[in-house]
Amino acid sequence: MQIDVTARIEDGARIGRGARIGPFCFVGAEVTIGEDCDLIANVHVSGHTTIGDRTVVHPFACLGGPPQSIAYKGEPTTLSIGSDCTIRESVTISRGTVQGGGKTVVGDHGFFMAYCHIAHDCIIGREAIFANCATLAGHCVLGDNVFMSGLVAVHQFTHIGSGAMVSGGAGLRGDVIPFGLAAGAQARIVGVNVVGMRRRKYSVAEVGGVRAAYRKLFLASGSFSERMEETASELGHIKPVAEILEFVRSPRKRPLCQARGPRARDDDAAEI
Repeated sequence: MQIDVTARIEDGARIGRGARIGPFCFVGAEVTIGEDCDLIANVHVSGHTTIGDRTVVHPFACLGGPPQSIAYKGEPTTLSIGSDCTIRESVTISRGTVQGGGKTVVGDHGFFMAYCHIAHDCIIGREAIFANCATLAGHCVLGDNVFMSGLVAVHQFTHIGSGAMVSGGAGLRGDVIPFGLAAGAQARIVGVNVVGMRRRKYSVAEVGGVRAAYRKLFLASGSFSERMEETASELGHIKPVAEILEFVRSPRKRPLCQARGPRARDDDAAEI
């Protein structure tokens, strides 16, 4: 363990073996820092915050600060950040609120570029990537392997399924299906995150099944319930399609993000 002489570590803080606390860092009394973590310099960690092993935090990040919510009255809520994450300059992640379940959670192997913000009560899956200035309002839930491009802003209570991608500058107000690709200032589903699926070694049949499911659910004729039944009957045996169907059927507070229109094509979207 290495602690710079200019760092302030409050009594009660727990610092794991091999961790490095760099110049001018602050670590509060209720914080737990995992083994081999590296707080490079000028990092502020407060509240009931836990940071997993081998996570690297760059200068001016603020982790575990009180939620930006007028409902918060100082309750002892928490922030949990997983192992092997990279948190770049000036990232802010708030702890939870009692009204939202009391915890903010970030999964393992996340990569959060400069100036990202994750608000209170968000739940982030494994291997998330947030490009610069991507912002989540409170109570959002993201599955594993979600990619958030730069300058994305996400409405509170939004759910984003595993493997989805939100393109740069999008304003997202609805839930995005797993493996979906959302784009636009008022974001719509424009196709399937084919590149992401291929990188994660989904088979040709699985990628093709998801693309077919996208066309049936969002571009075909008939009512949405009819399209759901047809998709389930014809493609529901394909595992990632079954994941999409389960996501669509689940209860939600935000509407499901829809396609732009009948001319939207996943072949075009794959190149975005």
